[in-house]
Amino acid sequence: MTKEQSYNSTSSKELHEMTINELGQLFPIVIQNYTDKWIELYEAEKQLITDNFAKSEIISIDHIGSTAIPGLKAKPTIDILFQVSEQIDIPKMKNIFKSLNYHINEPLNNPPPHLTFVKGYTKEGYKGQSFHVHIRYKDDWDEIRFRDYLINHEDIAKEYEILKLKLADRYRKNREAYTDSKTDFIEKINKLTRK
Repeated sequence: MTKEQSYNSTSSKELHEMTINELGQLFPIVIQNYTDKWIELYEAEKQLITDNFAKSEIISIDHIGSTAIPGLKAKPTIDILFQVSEQIDIPKMKNIFKSLNYHINEPLNNPPPHLTFVKGYTKEGYKGQSFHVHIRYKDDWDEIRFRDYLINHEDIAKEYEILKLKLADRYRKNREAYTDSKTDFIEKINKLTRK
């Protein structure tokens, strides 16, 4: 199969119909230098999201992931942790995110509200800014403590950056392997932050 035939075969499928390998080809791992624009993009998206929900439905909304850590090289995807009230109407929430041009990633073994909404992904590849919104009920989430630890420990943040660059080079078109290979480092930090 030629490269063009492979592309045409992939582009005729919806994103949720593509294999992990096809998604890896379409959305390779790219690490970029830090930019203050990531904070601005988060703030604008936070406003867009919160404007569409009642205050009683929102517990908190936080910028997480590597783009939330000043100076850290990262995949240019803005990760958002959106903690919602236990009274939130899940089908209504899904419709709101759909109206904001998000796609839903619904985990098989983790019931709502453990949902992830993603934006910036098309059958042709990235389009515009990519966002991942992780929906959770209120709790003391590792992602927030991990972010704060790296902000306050520049040497550990640099170690994490070096690891990510190495893994991005090794697993450029395998997003799952890239993510899985960071787990030990992340869990080591999470254990420290839980003490």
